[in-house]
Amino acid sequence: MKIGLDVSGGDFAPKATMQGAIMAQKELPESDRIVLIGDKKVIHSYLHEEKTNPSLFDIVDAPDLIEMDEHPTKALVKKPNSSIAVGFRLLKHKEIQAFASAGSSGAMLVGSIYSVNVIQGVIRPSSPAYIPKENGGATILIDVGTNPDAKPDVMYQFGLLGSLFAEHVFHVKNPRVGLLNIGSEEKKGSLTTQSAFQLMKDSKDFHFIGNVEGRELFRDAVDVIVCDGFVGNIVLKQIEAMYRTFVKRGIKDPYLDRFNYENYGGSPILGINSTVLVGHGISNGQAIRRMILMSKEVHEAKLYQKIKHALEPYSLTNL
Repeated sequence: MKIGLDVSGGDFAPKATMQGAIMAQKELPESDRIVLIGDKKVIHSYLHEEKTNPSLFDIVDAPDLIEMDEHPTKALVKKPNSSIAVGFRLLKHKEIQAFASAGSSGAMLVGSIYSVNVIQGVIRPSSPAYIPKENGGATILIDVGTNPDAKPDVMYQFGLLGSLFAEHVFHVKNPRVGLLNIGSEEKKGSLTTQSAFQLMKDSKDFHFIGNVEGRELFRDAVDVIVCDGFVGNIVLKQIEAMYRTFVKRGIKDPYLDRFNYENYGGSPILGINSTVLVGHGISNGQAIRRMILMSKEVHEAKLYQKIKHALEPYSLTNL
């Protein structure tokens, strides 16, 4: 397979992205290729500095960059030669099978929707994150920012998308899905979470175990935690801040080490017709390396095809 990498995306690009690509290339089988998408001169210059043979990669020139503060839709139109725009053209025409970037998450979402399209039946694509469990493994938190104002039917689909992700990428059998709430009782929470609970409680699409409270985030009580993107983003950034505080204070523990974002690299956009991963803006070389390898894992799990199959009963053609 061919994995496209946005070389220009991220706070520490192109150094971090090129470091990650070189490390990942050594771990991939010969049948896989990393396609470096970015300023061709910069890419060749870095490979020369690192004494790395350019023939180990495919290189596609994309001299422009979409900045983090640019309007995603306008930027994709105004900058057709940007690394993200070029990456999505390659993905749309199946010249690459996966596309990964630590650049503008907004542009990555918009590019996904307008290039490879949303899977029929999906109301809104979503983004998951990984929370390490105390006894090993990880809990999938979904959504973490793509949908800050998700309605109950959208949150129901988060349960399905998160369950499929946990099952096929993390190999969890019959994943337990919980709804993040301020109490375990059915009538707890906002009107949105109460309505989502009613939709989820009789679900035949996934194994719903009920409401879960914030104290369950790190325990092995659930495999997928559903929330709207507003809450999910706050939870995720609070966990990141907690990890940084522990590191700054010199607190070391093997469990705490698992909160390092470098271990996960990036998260897929779930609900689109291809494999697209978005990494943290501050990704270093190790995080980029992991994002590339995760792209291969997600693609080989045929995740988007399995989501497509699961959503067939909800597609317009079957109504």
